[in-house]
Amino acid sequence: MNGDDPEAVREDVIESMERSAEVYGLSRSAGRVYGVLYFSTGPLSIPELVEETGYAKSTISNVTRKLTRIGLVQRRSSSGGGRRVRFAPETDLWFVVQDVFQQYLAREMTSAQRSLDRALDRLESEDNQEGTADRDRIEDLQETYGDLQRLLELATEHSTTELIEAIEQYDG
Repeated sequence: MNGDDPEAVREDVIESMERSAEVYGLSRSAGRVYGVLYFSTGPLSIPELVEETGYAKSTISNVTRKLTRIGLVQRRSSSGGGRRVRFAPETDLWFVVQDVFQQYLAREMTSAQRSLDRALDRLESEDNQEGTADRDRIEDLQETYGDLQRLLELATEHSTTELIEAIEQYDG
């Protein structure tokens, strides 16, 4: 079997990561930096990332800060107690997804549920037909948000393997 050049294959995957980053609201540079770190044999410093990606130091600094904040990259101290910080990728992407679920989506859903509760309280005194229709729609939204919150809880409490096995058992 005649395989492609590993470097070309790696570059294709990194370009895919760049495109994926945009889908998730990140810059292409964030996707490239993550990809370079993902394929690196060890943590890399900002100067090393500048050399590997061709991006300016300020771009690398901003991107690594953002990737660290969302959990895709971890800061590591240099060996020997040096001051230079190195960055390593989080390779367990399900862990990152679970963290995003817990930090952002769960908070947004709780906020939305509170807004729906307040809206229902405000409509409580209305006896007209329009108020009844609005109440029904808001209650439907509440039910949907409740279901989504339960799905989030399940997703954050279980591994992908456990979730897939449970779904396959149900389908079987």
